[in-house]
Amino acid sequence: MVETIDIKPLVAAVQILGNIEDSYKTVLTPEAIGFLVLLHRTFNGTRKELLQAREKRQVEIDNGKLPDFLPETKGIREDPTWQGAPPAPGLIDRRVEITGPTDRKMVINALNSEVWTYMADFEDATAPTWENVVSGQVNLYDAIRKQIDFTVPGGKAYKLRTDKTLPTLIVRPRGWHLVEKHFLVDGEPISGSIFDFGLYYFHNAIELVKRGSGPYFYLPKMESHLEARLWNDVFKLSQDMIGQPRGTIRGTVLIETIVAAFEMDEIIYELREHSSGLNCGRWDYIFSFIKKFRNNPAFVLPDRSDVTMTSPFMQAYVKLLIKTCHRRGVHAMGGMAAQIPIKTDLAANKIAMEGVYKDKLREVTAGHDGTWVAHPALAPIATEVFNKYMPTPNQLFKRTEADVTAAELLDSSVPGKVTEEGIRKNLDIGLGYMEAWLRGVGCVPINYLMEDAATAEVSRSQLWQWVKHKTTTAEGIKVTKDYALKILGEETAKLDASAGKGSKFKLAEKYFATQITGEQYADFLTTLLYDDITNVTSAAKL
Repeated sequence: MVETIDIKPLVAAVQILGNIEDSYKTVLTPEAIGFLVLLHRTFNGTRKELLQAREKRQVEIDNGKLPDFLPETKGIREDPTWQGAPPAPGLIDRRVEITGPTDRKMVINALNSEVWTYMADFEDATAPTWENVVSGQVNLYDAIRKQIDFTVPGGKAYKLRTDKTLPTLIVRPRGWHLVEKHFLVDGEPISGSIFDFGLYYFHNAIELVKRGSGPYFYLPKMESHLEARLWNDVFKLSQDMIGQPRGTIRGTVLIETIVAAFEMDEIIYELREHSSGLNCGRWDYIFSFIKKFRNNPAFVLPDRSDVTMTSPFMQAYVKLLIKTCHRRGVHAMGGMAAQIPIKTDLAANKIAMEGVYKDKLREVTAGHDGTWVAHPALAPIATEVFNKYMPTPNQLFKRTEADVTAAELLDSSVPGKVTEEGIRKNLDIGLGYMEAWLRGVGCVPINYLMEDAATAEVSRSQLWQWVKHKTTTAEGIKVTKDYALKILGEETAKLDASAGKGSKFKLAEKYFATQITGEQYADFLTTLLYDDITNVTSAAKL
């Protein structure tokens, strides 16, 4: 940070309401804390205004005003001359990206994987306990400096491989809606986004550039170009404060809300010199589609398994994203393959891996510049497909002028049915994920798929929607509040009976029961559950 700033009064404005282990002091330095305070005081007011704007927009949608392309930004969309930033070092070729939480073992395994980048996730794959978010920062600090190792007590030792160039690191901070209640500035919780971004950037930005890459981020859950503008302002000030050239930071925006899909050009425009493109965050996008239109019976979707990338509204979304990114000279990244190898059933595993291959083939031939995997074993499959069909580092040269209309983005005509099996699967996934999250685990394997907050959100939102609109199942049963709660109780009993000591399925059931009756609807499951994993202590001293 620039030397003219007096750190002491900034640090005095902070209360840390969590334990400070010796290792945490690597990142919770007075200088870093002062940096966070300045970011909070500068930008938190705008953040809260933008969250209020989200609420206002939801009211408008509930009253029948569907999203559309903004007339006031038509000039930006139609101007062919402006471009995003050229690809930054380490981000030219992003054909296979692995994602996962920031625990020490995961960080080592991800960086040892045969991939091009690793998205270290403080958001959907991390339950934000104080220990998880701060130790995650320590782990990334150590990984960047190649001083990270980990040994399972009485078991295997993990360390970074030295025989290859490691993947480029990208960090996903929490979304604008989340706060960090263990870190108060002027008596108010800091934004989770600013906390995650600020600690990582302050400690590692200069070191990353020295090592040939840079401070790169995935930006989640945005609902408008004004939220992208806020990130861009954070980026500019942060670079100025530590004396780094503007444009060093790069952000890839996850288009994972239906409203953001109408502002893709504008989002890239706001970030311009800091833009690394857009990503198809498919599961969150499906969640947002249900969430935003949950009160409209015209948008009731069938079982989750029927809502695929070939559904009309999903095809339109992918087509528009690739067109927009390539027109502006930035990457159009594909979505997640959430499959996990099925080691106990070779036949089933073969079918699952063939599904991964087909999914990646669809992405690369559509024009995506890269894709995501959740497990290292899927990386060779994705690599094989992209190497065959994308021999160049990316496909930015692939252009299409085909129009995508508002009606196509809102086309909810998805073939399929609501079934009892689909209801039970949603309950199993929701319960399984919430139970793990309440234990501090942010991603969990369920039925050989790596489930995170996004897929749990799809599950609970569908259940809410089906009850709200009294949907009838393929078996002829009307999905009522009583029916949903009855099945919830049955599924909880099964899971709880097979769980080990200390499971939290009963607590998960208590929370889930409030979200599937077509009445109460929390903005996010993570905000609903957050207080339960918040272990606020008396103010700690550094």
